[in-house]
Amino acid sequence: MPTWTDAQLASIDSMLNPKSVAVVGATPRMQYGGRFLNAMLKAKDRVNIYPVNPRYDEIMGVQSYPSVSDLPEAPDLVGIVVPYHQVLNVLQESREKGARSAIVISAGFSERDLDDRRDLQGEVGAFARESGLRICGPNCLGVANVHADIWPSASSRGSDGLTGPIGLVCQSGASAFGPFLTRAVEEGIGLSHIISTGNEADLDFCDFARYLLDQDSVKVIAGFIEGFKDARKLIELAKLAAERGKPIVLIKIGRSDLGSRAARSHTAALTGSDALYDEIFAQYGITRVQDYDELLEVSQLLAHTGRPSQHGVAVVSHSGGISSLTADMCGQAGLDLPPLTDEARDGINDVLQGFGWAANPSDVTGFANSDSFPEIMRHMSEQPHIGTLVVASAGSDAQAAQVIAQRDTSERGLAFLWTGTRSATDGLSMLKGAQIPVFYVPDKLALGISSLLGYHRWRDQRLSEGFGETPAISASQESVISSMKSQGRVAFSESESKQLIGAWKVSTAREIVAGDADAAVKAAGEIGYPVALKVDSPEILHKTEAGVIRLDLSDETQVRAAYDQIMSSASQAAPGASINGVLVQEMVSGGVEVIAGVSYDEQLGPVLLFGTGGVMVEVYNDVALRQCPVTRSEALEMIDQVKGSRILKGFRGSAPADVDALADVLVQISHMGAQLEGTLSELDINPLMVLPEGQGVRAVDALAVFQA
Repeated sequence: MPTWTDAQLASIDSMLNPKSVAVVGATPRMQYGGRFLNAMLKAKDRVNIYPVNPRYDEIMGVQSYPSVSDLPEAPDLVGIVVPYHQVLNVLQESREKGARSAIVISAGFSERDLDDRRDLQGEVGAFARESGLRICGPNCLGVANVHADIWPSASSRGSDGLTGPIGLVCQSGASAFGPFLTRAVEEGIGLSHIISTGNEADLDFCDFARYLLDQDSVKVIAGFIEGFKDARKLIELAKLAAERGKPIVLIKIGRSDLGSRAARSHTAALTGSDALYDEIFAQYGITRVQDYDELLEVSQLLAHTGRPSQHGVAVVSHSGGISSLTADMCGQAGLDLPPLTDEARDGINDVLQGFGWAANPSDVTGFANSDSFPEIMRHMSEQPHIGTLVVASAGSDAQAAQVIAQRDTSERGLAFLWTGTRSATDGLSMLKGAQIPVFYVPDKLALGISSLLGYHRWRDQRLSEGFGETPAISASQESVISSMKSQGRVAFSESESKQLIGAWKVSTAREIVAGDADAAVKAAGEIGYPVALKVDSPEILHKTEAGVIRLDLSDETQVRAAYDQIMSSASQAAPGASINGVLVQEMVSGGVEVIAGVSYDEQLGPVLLFGTGGVMVEVYNDVALRQCPVTRSEALEMIDQVKGSRILKGFRGSAPADVDALADVLVQISHMGAQLEGTLSELDINPLMVLPEGQGVRAVDALAVFQA
């Protein structure tokens, strides 16, 4: 079944491009119903508008109708502003009339946190999906097609905005038509659409964003989100957005706690929800920002700047202090400011005549406001490793005209750091009018350029390699799963868990399960000293805490003593626990300890974890997370992301570890996570020993838990 249907998208189009609109609950007072009608009347020369209120014959100079049934035509859109308990009746009447879509402004549903209101919202959503009369809301402020100047909205802000290529989708209507629209107008940032989704009883953020992907007027989708009804739809949206080359920029608020589930392995304890969203956004090319200004400014930069030809940034200013701070912020954001070529340095010095300094960043003093500034900008930008020019200044219209000309005649991108007052008109207004991306503080400018480069780097890689794919599960893997399920329990011992991961080509340490001390001694002799002894039980999940592990045993006496100690500790830690015996295992030496595992997020599904391993993993929390499955390049990125991975590359004379083999294992584990969704609950491989280059990896301990 497709994630989005043509009928669903057609309903959204009816909301944003209606030819006829009914406003149920319209009133001459400038409350919600009155504001909705007033905003729509702006388009009365293009849209048939029908107020619906039995108490009036005419509202705002337009004939009013007693009910939707009395309208002269089936409306494309019905705006509903009635008490919550009347909404479903109005929707049913609208469907009978043949209406194509509805915006429910009315509040009083699930946001009240009452069972009967949640149930009512569920009924509204079910009606929408079953009837095909799709709904925006309830508890929203409506939408606006700024590009077409059609505003089916009950916002008190009015119906004015600048047209541009950014589609804005917010769950909060007050945010969409309040600070976002206000700031966009103040900063000269144009929007194509404004959509407030409210409680999302039916259509949600992803549905509207999916519609915007098809619109030629939209280059960037900006969003303000508290939470997702279906985060996997977001992943499908992000994949389509990558294909179309339309970045998604989000503020994500709201903290759902993945740790609320009882954690029986380290992995589940580490995949905190907000950290997970950060990682998943990065995995799928979604730019996450923190506030109103960042959302608008970064979206503006992405919308009006193409893919940089190079990663290098050049900074020029009238002030040494400003240029230095800007360069510092760029450095902190991981940007590269390459040194000037000799030709560029000499060319700028010829202009400066002993004033300022020619470098990157450059302080060109008053020459930033002179006829020579275009020549300086040309020298700064036209260098082999420069892809973006930053001008940090606050000049006149003359300077702004020069900057605009530089943007229009150069293949390099350009961003402006305005260092004067935001209320200035000279210079700043011209820059805004020409859609030059303007920032007001250096750190946000650096974030914007970093986001621009990061997005295009990510997209290039995804278009080249594609996204991770889940292979079909093999017969041998199915056999192992069936055998484990037949045991009738959800938790498995270390040896059983290793049988599972072995089916996915994860190598394990040599080991033998011993049922008594004599068998343990025999096993140690076969494996070769030194050895480790551990209890093998599906009911003792964390062996270090239970005191049921002994390491570096070098002879028979130590093995016998360790066996007795382990069995005694096991009986104390978990009286009556099922114990298979004691696992006698080779001591794997010369490797680097890491952790790998899988957990399942309620929204995002299977999540792969990789990080610094050993017993201190929860102390350092040095981990990387991705949704399963991953590509090999994503596995390598996870490895690089973890701070402790420096040890894998050879540290203070140690041999480099087998990172290639580790990446292959992470891919296999991610396949397992995706294939066993619905069966596996948690998988924890800790430690996973990464041996020296060419020797592979070895799982030393493992824990698998199935779903109940």
